[in-house]
Amino acid sequence: MIDSLDVSYGNMWGSHEGPTHPNPIPSALAARRHAAGMSYAVLLSLRERPLAMVERWPRGRWRVYLFDDASRRAQMIDFEPFGTGKLVVFRNTRLTEGGQETLSVEGLCCPAAEFGDWQVFASFLAQQDHELAPTVVLHDVSVGEGAGPLRPTGIEQLFLPGPRDTPDGPATVELGDAGAVRITSGQLVVSDPGWVIDPRTVAVPPGEYPVTLALLRRTPWITVAAAKVTFMDTPSHTWEMVLRPDEDPELLGEGEFYGVGVDTGTVAFMDATRTVDEEGLDEEVFGPLSFVDRPSVELPGTDTEPNLIALSAGWGDGSYPVWIGRTEDGQAACVVVDFRLYPTDQEMTAPGGTGPSPA
Repeated sequence: MIDSLDVSYGNMWGSHEGPTHPNPIPSALAARRHAAGMSYAVLLSLRERPLAMVERWPRGRWRVYLFDDASRRAQMIDFEPFGTGKLVVFRNTRLTEGGQETLSVEGLCCPAAEFGDWQVFASFLAQQDHELAPTVVLHDVSVGEGAGPLRPTGIEQLFLPGPRDTPDGPATVELGDAGAVRITSGQLVVSDPGWVIDPRTVAVPPGEYPVTLALLRRTPWITVAAAKVTFMDTPSHTWEMVLRPDEDPELLGEGEFYGVGVDTGTVAFMDATRTVDEEGLDEEVFGPLSFVDRPSVELPGTDTEPNLIALSAGWGDGSYPVWIGRTEDGQAACVVVDFRLYPTDQEMTAPGGTGPSPA
C-alpha cells in the first residue's frame, strides 16, 4: 500500500522521454510558473521508483503518464477543465511496444489541481493496480534554487582578441567590422531576418552605430561568436538581459535565459521601421554569407527605410542571449548577442560541465 510519495519538478518539454526529469527545476520555480499559467512537469515516485509524470499544459489541461513495474510508460491520461474546479478525462490511452490502445474514460474525473495538490493525480495510480492509503504524504525532493538565470559574466572578454579554448578545441578570436546600422525610429531590433515577429527591441537615440563581430577562427572556418552594436564610447557599468514586456526572469531556471530565436541560421540588427523582403533573403543574405570569408552582409537602406546588417548566428539555429550594457547613469552603451561558442565564467564553474541549455 502506498502511503507516501516523493515529488520533484522539471521542465515539461522532454519530460515524455523517460522516467526522470531531463531538466529538473526547484519547487519554488515550478510554483511561480504555475501561477503564471506556464508549463512544467511533476514526477511522483516511491523510493526512487517512478510511478507517474504529471504535465501541466496550457489552458488548464493536464497529462499524466503512468509507469509499469519496469519504469516504462504504460498509460497516458489527458485531462481538461470542466465547469468550476473540476477536471475530466477526455483521453485514456494504454501505451504498448506495438502502439496504443484507447481505454474507457467513463466516470474518470478529479478536482482541479492547485499547486502541490498532487494527491488528486496520485489516485489514478489505481489504473496500474496500485493500492493507495486513505492519506498519501508528499515529500518534496526537488533540486535547490541554484544560481538562477544565466548571468552576464565575461561579456567584455568575448571581444578580446587572442587564443580561446572551446568545446571543439583551440581557436583564435579576431575582431571584425560589419559596418554601421542606422537607427531612425529610436528602436533597434534584434531578430532573425526571416522571422521578424515580436522581435527584441532596445530604445536608443537615432543615429548610426558600429557593429563589431567577435570572429572565432578554426581553419578553414570562421564563425561569429558574438556581435555588438555600440551606442556610446563608454565602458558598460552594468549588464542586463534584453526582455520583452511579458517576460519575467523569475520564471527562468538555472542557466536559462530569454533570447533571440533563430530559425534561418542568421541574426540581423535593424531599425524597427525596416521591413524585410523574405523572398529576397536567399539571394541577398543567406547565399552571400559564408563560414569561410563573409560572416556578415549589409542590405543598404532605401529612400524610406534604413539599412539592415545580417550575420551568421554562431553555428546556426537556436536561441541566444541578448545583453544590454549600461553606463553608470543608466544610458544604453551597447547591445551584445552571445552565440555561446565558448563558455562564460559562470558556465566554467557550474557543476557538470559548461552549463545548461538556454530557454
